[in-house]
Amino acid sequence: MNLDLTEEQKLIQDTARDFATTELEPVAADLDRGNDGSFYDNLKKLAELGFMGLNIKDEYGGTEAGVVAFSVAMTEIARVCAATAVTVSVNNMVNEVIQALGSEEQKHRYIQKICSGEYLAGAFALTEPGAGSDPAAMTTTAVKDGNEWVLNGSKIFITSGSFAGVFVVWAVTDPAARKGKGISLFLVEAGTKGLIIGKKEDKMGQHGSPTNELLFQDCRIPADALMGKLNDGFRAAVTELAGGRIGIGSLALGIGLAAMDKATGYSLERSQFGQKISAFQATQWKIADMYTALEASRLLLMSAAYKKEQGRSFAKEASMAKLFASEAANKACYEAMQIFGGYGYTKDFPIERFTRDARITTIYEGTSEIQRLIIAREILHEFS
Repeated sequence: MNLDLTEEQKLIQDTARDFATTELEPVAADLDRGNDGSFYDNLKKLAELGFMGLNIKDEYGGTEAGVVAFSVAMTEIARVCAATAVTVSVNNMVNEVIQALGSEEQKHRYIQKICSGEYLAGAFALTEPGAGSDPAAMTTTAVKDGNEWVLNGSKIFITSGSFAGVFVVWAVTDPAARKGKGISLFLVEAGTKGLIIGKKEDKMGQHGSPTNELLFQDCRIPADALMGKLNDGFRAAVTELAGGRIGIGSLALGIGLAAMDKATGYSLERSQFGQKISAFQATQWKIADMYTALEASRLLLMSAAYKKEQGRSFAKEASMAKLFASEAANKACYEAMQIFGGYGYTKDFPIERFTRDARITTIYEGTSEIQRLIIAREILHEFS
């Protein structure tokens, strides 16, 4: 088995790393403090470099670089700015869902706009106040009225909600159907009457990436806004969004690596008891354990990305990778802070930002608990 990246994948990795270092790193701390002046400009630049459609066909404006390239790009961007990385990850997944399920008209209409940067973002509108880990319990409805659908309900925790150009929205279209069987998928453009962008969440981390509530109040969309088959939206959510776990796992890996890189460098500079703290076994074991866990995360992510790229079943592998990488990243950030000591708890160093940014990776795109359920279900199915 060849675990080396191809020349194209290396080029994308290097380009992502160079962009993150030159464009994102100088402004990442300011972005975290609420100064988003450069955020949208950098998203536009990333679109121009081809990072918004890495696994999208050229005919729709994509790069056609594949899933492995997507994973390594997410890691490099997240090593510097998790807020930018999550936007890029979601944009790629919105494009992939439209490519997989949309009509030709929908693909050409929306994917090209996200890939080019005309739309700085696309967004998923799935989670509701009463339907988080259990999305089949959603209550947002879409009722057919002539040549239109009328949406009513609310969604929460919508990444890029305040500036997305199009939303992929799940809604109940057959309330009499068995739970999870009467849900459909729609494309709703920003600015549509009845679509209200609600409050921006005041979050613990990833401050640069806005997360909003959405309200649908008699929101009328055309009949052809339906994406995929009627009443087949829940299956689409379960199947297509598994790829998002590769993105978030890769993002988590980037944060964990950034934290340990900073801490390892610091350990070679900081002296206590007459020697560098890197000389103490306690520090060395933290470094050894965390880099081992992060390397294991990388290999799990590569396995999931490769299988998806080959068109093979990858749901279990994606959940394993997301679970392991997100938990490892959180542990790495805490160990990095321990190496820094009191300085790591201050805003003078980026470790406290990395720690806050990493925390959400065990929650969104399916919590660690949900990932364990998926993994166990897949393994038990294999045995049965």
